Amino acid sequence: MAHKDTLRIRLDPTSEQPAYRQIADQLRTLIVEGHLAPGNPLPAVRKLAMDLAVHFNTVAEAYRTLEAEELLEITHGHGARVAERGRPAKPGPDVADTFRRRLRDLIAGMRARGLSRRQIANELRTIVEALESQ
Repeated sequence: MAHKDTLRIRLDPTSEQPAYRQIADQLRTLIVEGHLAPGNPLPAVRKLAMDLAVHFNTVAEAYRTLEAEELLEITHGHGARVAERGRPAKPGPDVADTFRRRLRDLIAGMRARGLSRRQIANELRTIVEALESQ
């Protein structure tokens, strides 16, 4: 199951975000939304790197980033698995500020790449509806 879901990772070569960050962000989303369950193995670093046509160090950096966030467990010789997680602690006020800033930056980037306000608003509504139905 994990391999099927991770195949949904798509890199945007025109993005200002480095490839390892794009990989980490997409894997984080799959984990948080429950598409990758605790204990699910992730593809080997070299396999995912070949699938995405990136250097293996790029995938390794993405995996290490998620390990530092306690979303992955990496065991030498056994690869990476989605970590068991407890409920996250209540966020401080800086978390909402950071979220708001990152969201504004993302929206500005999408506007700069040609998406209209209406398209962005529709996407945001779709995401909110999905969040509310969880």
